[in-house]
Amino acid sequence: MRTAGRLAAIGAGAVLGGAFLHAVPGVATLRRFRCAVLPGLAGVGDPGHVALTFDDGPDPASTPAFLDALDASGWRATFFLLGEQVCRYPDLAAEVARRGHEIGVHGHRHQNHLLRSACWTRSDLQRAVEVVAEATGSAPTWFRPPYGALAASSLVAAREQHLPVVLWTSWGRDWRSAATPESVVADIAGSWRAGATVLLHDSDITSSPRSWRSALGALPLLAERWSAERLRVGPLTEHGIRSPSSL
Repeated sequence: MRTAGRLAAIGAGAVLGGAFLHAVPGVATLRRFRCAVLPGLAGVGDPGHVALTFDDGPDPASTPAFLDALDASGWRATFFLLGEQVCRYPDLAAEVARRGHEIGVHGHRHQNHLLRSACWTRSDLQRAVEVVAEATGSAPTWFRPPYGALAASSLVAAREQHLPVVLWTSWGRDWRSAATPESVVADIAGSWRAGATVLLHDSDITSSPRSWRSALGALPLLAERWSAERLRVGPLTEHGIRSPSSL
């Protein structure tokens, strides 16, 4: 009985230890922590440059309006596409790439990796990479996990796909029903740091309905502000991130 008890304790310890290791990278979800300790993972880059990024597309109800707004500003951005959305709208994914924007992958399904098995995460990311590459004609360049929820399995899966992981330094909290263009600008300013990677959403499929309008309306306001500050705006590959992602 004592031996059985020891074995049970060892087994329970192994399970807890595995769960701990799985979740350790989750501390990177704390924005201030990662900016200070893991700047490459956070997306800290050239102080004179802003990396503009969008999650959760493509979505025919909203993404085309963002593409037009970016054209009007002369900006290129990085779009972190969801595989399921790409399967639904492959032509729109191809259009994002054709318009000169950089393609990242946001997973196939918008699920929290901290709550999923390693096998699930690896399969999900592999599927996303495949469908994005097929639709756009080239392999995605970056990976950002849904919710920014980074598990050990996220890092392993990304390494297998040769994808650097990048989260963000500043966000507009544009997914909220109460968000407005002005609140998006204020939230970005409130979380600002030099060399910012800015997170916005070009789709409301995981957010409050029509919340994407707040991000779209913020773009000309941001253009005015960043132009006055003489900041260049572009995709992540132009951002000068020195050590993208590893824990």
